Amino acid sequence: MKKKVLAGLGMISLLALGACGTSNENTDGGKNSDGKTVGVLQLVKHGSLDAAYEGFKEGLEENGYKEGDNLTINYQNAQNNQDNLKSMSEKLVKEKPNLLLAIATPAAQSLLNETTDIPITVTAVTDLIEAKLVSSNEEPGGNVTGTTDMVPIDKQIQLLLSIVPDAKTIGIMYNNGEANSKIQADLAEEALKKAGVKVKILTANSTNDVQQVTSSLAKDVDGIYVPTDNTFASAAPVIGEVARETKTPVVAGSVEQIDEGGLATFGIDYHSLGKQTGAMAAKILDGDAKPESMPVESANEYKLIVNEDMAKALGIDPTSIKEPK
Repeated sequence: MKKKVLAGLGMISLLALGACGTSNENTDGGKNSDGKTVGVLQLVKHGSLDAAYEGFKEGLEENGYKEGDNLTINYQNAQNNQDNLKSMSEKLVKEKPNLLLAIATPAAQSLLNETTDIPITVTAVTDLIEAKLVSSNEEPGGNVTGTTDMVPIDKQIQLLLSIVPDAKTIGIMYNNGEANSKIQADLAEEALKKAGVKVKILTANSTNDVQQVTSSLAKDVDGIYVPTDNTFASAAPVIGEVARETKTPVVAGSVEQIDEGGLATFGIDYHSLGKQTGAMAAKILDGDAKPESMPVESANEYKLIVNEDMAKALGIDPTSIKEPK
């Protein structure tokens, strides 16, 4: 960020610099006093969460709030570090923005720990009730609302079994430290058992373990299911490499995970989900809604996405993969 130093205004410049964080600020280096300020806390950088953030900004702009015009955004990325989440939450709340956005469950919980007054919108959170962010999805009851990324697990399992109809064992892998991932993994296991398929589950606590876990699981299963898990989404290209080597079909929770290495999904477009969240945030900024009475929203649409290159690498005709009914 370029800093302008004006003669005779040294003290003002120091004060302005002291108020600056790692935000995306207006070109004059300060906040737009005539507009709104939004603080953003993202858990970690990967395709799905990045897409949600870009969609959020687009949703705001489509509803009258343009960054650099009448909107200032202070964006923070915690890089999946708990200490960063706490310090960044404290920083964002201290600046008293008009609204906060949390991207992923740990980011939402961290911000809520710091404020029950500033409106918080969330996205890429699977179960807001289980995460203790809201009292109910219909009547959140506090300062938090937003969008859930709960995917149609049963249809995703149906999709995977249609790709490997003779499967005897399906693998599930996720980070068991992510509560929302466990919810999805449990639902997937239940759906597979109902279908009469054996299940093998392996977990990883960091991206460093993903390659080993994927390689180990691929040896013993006919296909793999990965929920919308931040750890595994961050390592999606690694999963793709192992899938190619072992000829293992991988169905994942989100569109972005397929773009970066999976085979197929019937899932959420996180950019679209972010746009929904941005539209909700705009209503709050307009004063037309309050989080306490603004229902949590689910994705407006789900998409069948097939990675054609991966399909061909696995010897599968991409046109044979159909949307689950």
